[in-house]
Amino acid sequence: MSTLAIGIMSGTSLDGIDISLCRFSESGINWKFEIIDAQTVSYSNLWIEKLRNAHLLAAYEFLLLHNEYGNYIGKLIQEFLRGKEIPQLIASHGHTIFHQPNKKLTFQLGNGASIAAITGISTISNFRNFDVSLGGKGAPLVPVGDQFLFREFDYCLNIGGFANISFEKENTRLAFDICPANIILNELAQQNGRPYDKDGLLGASGTVNEPLLRRLNNLDYYLQVPPKSLGREWSDNQIFPLLTKANISIEDQAATIYEHIAVQISSATQSPGKLLITGGGANNRFLISNLRSKTLCKIILPDQQLIDFKEALIFAFLGVLASKGKINVLSSVTGASRDHIGGIIYHV
Repeated sequence: MSTLAIGIMSGTSLDGIDISLCRFSESGINWKFEIIDAQTVSYSNLWIEKLRNAHLLAAYEFLLLHNEYGNYIGKLIQEFLRGKEIPQLIASHGHTIFHQPNKKLTFQLGNGASIAAITGISTISNFRNFDVSLGGKGAPLVPVGDQFLFREFDYCLNIGGFANISFEKENTRLAFDICPANIILNELAQQNGRPYDKDGLLGASGTVNEPLLRRLNNLDYYLQVPPKSLGREWSDNQIFPLLTKANISIEDQAATIYEHIAVQISSATQSPGKLLITGGGANNRFLISNLRSKTLCKIILPDQQLIDFKEALIFAFLGVLASKGKINVLSSVTGASRDHIGGIIYHV
């Protein structure tokens, strides 16, 4: 028996909202999936500013935005579903505004109740909160999908706002955020008058600054043992001050960040194997070229649909698992006190 579900994902890089309509079927421990249709809705400049500055709002305005963004997502789904089969559920990640698991705080904007009310479809949201309350990092959540849907790969790497990885070690799924990626590269490109660094042209035009590279690679985070995760606050406090202090051109900053990303990913993939890469960074030729020169792994780039929508696909899968009362968050990757079912379900 199959389940039709929608997955909604908005990444820290503010590229837009990914919507993926997927069908899942279960046979024992094996799952199969099909992406029936998928779409990215780019953010308007107004929404980019709202999301970028949401952490600065007073409580009342913040809650209004939480509802407004949920309503916005609900209307996008209504439009997306015109002429399509109606799914049994929606799984919405929301847009992360705060992520400070050491304080047991994480918040993903976009009220799931608003989405359910507008669409008339049962909606699952708030996937990270329970994990943080159980002492976990609240991230990463995608590894459950890697474990069940992408068993044939030794490593699953997603390069979005942050680069994160998932793999099996001694029959245990491990995963963690490796380093910041597009959250830094997009900002540098925008300072240079571009929305993002297409094909890595900005970085390719610069020169790696070795002192800056050493300072980046020596940040305390990279000495921490997983489980561990990163958020916007960490980049704001740790990366950007180093870039400013370096007093070098935007091109050289970008070149150094690319080298930093490649070094950190190669460090996380020390054993040879098949490395599946998805996310916006998979489209960055300069970045992928740097990775090929450093990693021992065989890099595999799937079809464009999977590159763009794997995270939305997996959030749909997390919603399906939750709706069936099955574990969808692994303590081995988040550091929570136990495996559990994440997400609040608004039944319609």
